[in-house]
Amino acid sequence: MPNHLIECVPNISEGRDRAVVDAIAAAAVGTGCRLIDVNSDPDHNRTVITLVGDASGLEQGMIRLVDAAVARIDLTKHQGAHPRMGAVDVIPFIPVTGATMDDCVALSQRVGALIAQRFGIPVFLYEESARSSERRNLAAIRKGEFEGLGDKLAEEKWTPDFGPASPHPSAGAVAVGAREFLIAFNVNLASNDLSVAKKIAAAVRHSSGGLRYVKALGLSLDERGIVQVSMNLTNFRKTPVLRVFDMVRREAERMGVLVLESEIIGKIPRQALIDAAISNLQVRSFDPSMILEEGIEEADR
Repeated sequence: MPNHLIECVPNISEGRDRAVVDAIAAAAVGTGCRLIDVNSDPDHNRTVITLVGDASGLEQGMIRLVDAAVARIDLTKHQGAHPRMGAVDVIPFIPVTGATMDDCVALSQRVGALIAQRFGIPVFLYEESARSSERRNLAAIRKGEFEGLGDKLAEEKWTPDFGPASPHPSAGAVAVGAREFLIAFNVNLASNDLSVAKKIAAAVRHSSGGLRYVKALGLSLDERGIVQVSMNLTNFRKTPVLRVFDMVRREAERMGVLVLESEIIGKIPRQALIDAAISNLQVRSFDPSMILEEGIEEADR
C-alpha cells in the first residue's frame, strides 16, 4: 500500500440490486486503490463503499465509479428510507497515514471539478473542503433531496461549487469533501412507530440539543417492520460509541421500547471498539499493548 494512504467512502443510491452495486464498486478497482468493504441496505436503498489508496489512484477510481453509477442508477425511479440527492450521493476523503487533511481537500477539489466537467453533475464541496460555513454540513446541502434539487439550485446561495446550476436528470448532484473518520452507526428498535425513532433521534443529535459530534435521523425499515435511529458519529474520541448507544437505549426505555440491535455500516476504527470495551469492563490502567494482536503486529514491524 502507498505511503500516503487515504480512505474514500462513496455512498451510492442503490442497495437492492447486487449486480448493479458490484459493477459500480468494481469500476473503482485497478486504479491504484483497494476495495475494503461494500455494505448495502435494502431499506435505505443505499450502499456504502470503502476504498483506500493514494491520491492519484483514488482520483481515477472515483471518476470510474461515478461513470458506472450514472450509467446504472436513475433517481427518478429510486425510493428508499435514507435521504439522497445523487446517484453517487457523497464522496468523502479521509487522511489515514502519511496524508494530511490539506491533501484530502485538494483531492476533493480535483475530483469535484472532474465530475462536473465529465458528467455535467452539480458538485457541492462540504466539511473541510467547504468554501462557506453554510456548506460544511452535509444535511444542509442534501435538504430537499433529489426531488427538490431543481428549486434549490435556482437559488443564488446554492449555486454549486462546480458544474451546472441544474440537476443532472437522472444522477442529481453530489457532495464531495474531506473529513475526519466518521462512524455510521444505527440502532434498531423493537417498534414500528416512526415517531418514536424520530423523538429519540432528536434527543441524541447535537443540532437539537443532544450529544456533540452526533447526527441522527429516525427512519422506517419497512421490509422488517421496525424503525431505526440512524446516526453519523463525527468524532468518536470526544463522543464515544458506547455513550451514544447508552443514550439511545435510555431514551427508548423511557418510551417503553426495547433496542433490538445496533449496526455498524462500513468500517470502524479499531480504537473505537477498544474504547467501548474498556469503558464497559472498567479496565484500570489499560494499555493497547495488552491486546494480543497489537503485540503480534508490533513484533512484526
